[in-house]
Amino acid sequence: MGAIFSGVLENRDGILHIDGVSTIRLAEEFDVPLYVLSENRIRENFRRLRESLLKYYGKIRIYYSAKANTNIAVLKILADEGAYLDAVSPGEVFLALKSGFQPEKILFTGTSVRDDELKFLINSGVTINIDSLSQLKRLLNFYIPKILSVRVNPEIGAGHHEHVITAGRNSKFGIWETDVVEAYNMALEAGVEKFGIHMHIGSGILEIEPFLLAAEKLLKIAQNVHEKLGLTFEFIDFGGGLGVPYRPEDKPLDLNSFAEKMLNLFKCRIEEYHLGKPYFCLEPGRFIVCDAGILLTRVNTLKVTPFKKFIGVDAGFNTLIRPAMYGSHHPIVVANRLHEQEEDVYDVVGPLCESGDILARDRKLPKVFEGDLLAILNAGAYGFSMSSQYNSRPRCAEVLVNKGKYALIREREKIEDLLRGQLIPEWLK
Repeated sequence: MGAIFSGVLENRDGILHIDGVSTIRLAEEFDVPLYVLSENRIRENFRRLRESLLKYYGKIRIYYSAKANTNIAVLKILADEGAYLDAVSPGEVFLALKSGFQPEKILFTGTSVRDDELKFLINSGVTINIDSLSQLKRLLNFYIPKILSVRVNPEIGAGHHEHVITAGRNSKFGIWETDVVEAYNMALEAGVEKFGIHMHIGSGILEIEPFLLAAEKLLKIAQNVHEKLGLTFEFIDFGGGLGVPYRPEDKPLDLNSFAEKMLNLFKCRIEEYHLGKPYFCLEPGRFIVCDAGILLTRVNTLKVTPFKKFIGVDAGFNTLIRPAMYGSHHPIVVANRLHEQEEDVYDVVGPLCESGDILARDRKLPKVFEGDLLAILNAGAYGFSMSSQYNSRPRCAEVLVNKGKYALIREREKIEDLLRGQLIPEWLK
């Protein structure tokens, strides 16, 4: 099935298995569309990253970026592995706490944060990463935390699509370099005792150079803060963005080279700049869960025009929005006929009343029949977490698999769930 697919996917007599479980069996038992996640692969990805980093520096923290996949079973797995957690909303903080994360292991990095959200975060006991001077001033009016971090915009952005570049001149995120010293000075004068510093340049990055350039800039900013205010940093957080290969031609990020180059730079600069021994932090999300998940969907319609062959399936961009939003490529296989050779070119389209509801264009596949089961691979990140009830379609179920075992970890919504929370005013009755 190609080198870009994870080791938990197997071809057993032409049937796709994930972590020892038949996808045919899962589709029959739980219906489709269906997200399937491998516990083993999640753990393997986390451990590979942790071990790579620990080879070069002893004080590391891996903050799992919860927005990639917030299912509480996934969060529980990572809490058990000793991960920290990067949350971007009060809801993610709530789910993390319910999944077993301790408040001190959660870093909240939000933007355009409301006052009631700040109060929720204060009451939750998590560490807050400040995104603006406005947010900092409002926070200090309510509460003086013992530790505070500042998200810096290092002016260097990168990512697989303009929508996921999170630094640079056009980015809404972070505090500009000219305001960073003011932010730390405000916190220091208010009585904050400990500090972190943070950046995030983008998502889905497969080259090391953008990380090194941005890290160099962040460490220089940290030096400037240290020299002007005399404070030291408990941690320096270089954000997430570690990419994974989606296309056959994509080369995976060289993890050992990334760890070696980043940490050699880090150790050199913290010594040169007299920054002590702070924790080195990363915030991977996609890297940990992407290739641990697949989306199963059934072919219900074949349509041939003079120009196109369409495969109509029951998953649309309400189920997986990445191809429509980012033009993203996901590998697709015919899960019930893996032995057959690719011979036709199709567009794989969903059931939504939208011309943009296309999961794949001009995709070469074996001859497809109605009733076939397709598996959309590398769907563990930003799959269910970005799904919706668009066109009034209930959201799908999720299943976790582990060495031949499997369990439902999110129930499929029923059509009656579309009414949940909706009310008709008295004057319309």
